[in-house]
Amino acid sequence: MQITAFDLAQRFIGTKEVAGTASNPAVLAMLRLEDGTVQDDATAWCSAFVNYVAWLLRLPRSKSLAARSWLQVGTPIALEEARPGYDVVVLSRGTGAQPGPNVIAAPGHVGFFAGLDGLHVLLLAGNQGDAVNIASFDRTRVLGVRRLYAE
Repeated sequence: MQITAFDLAQRFIGTKEVAGTASNPAVLAMLRLEDGTVQDDATAWCSAFVNYVAWLLRLPRSKSLAARSWLQVGTPIALEEARPGYDVVVLSRGTGAQPGPNVIAAPGHVGFFAGLDGLHVLLLAGNQGDAVNIASFDRTRVLGVRRLYAE
């Protein structure tokens, strides 16, 4: 039996930042895998979480703390073809007009595809309310879906 990225990521649900000047050592480890200069868990860490899980499973990873860097990893697929355990979803972040998926150096969010719920996509990700959990996002924010596993 092969463990999927989603299976492993679920084991981190509840991991969260530490309030104040202290930092969660697990979150710091995730961040420092890609950037050894990070000093605390207040740094945006959604991409660090996805990279960490991918690293543990020896899957392709972006090696970047930028969420949109995941638009350059794996194979692009349509949202309707996404499967929990196999795919990551990259979202735009912020209000107002956002650049399209061709702009990597812009705000974003990334997580493991957890399902579709009407007009929303569910993501299992880090740094959602400063924790690892499953959250719902409007489908209009989806910039891309990437399959990490070769089929």
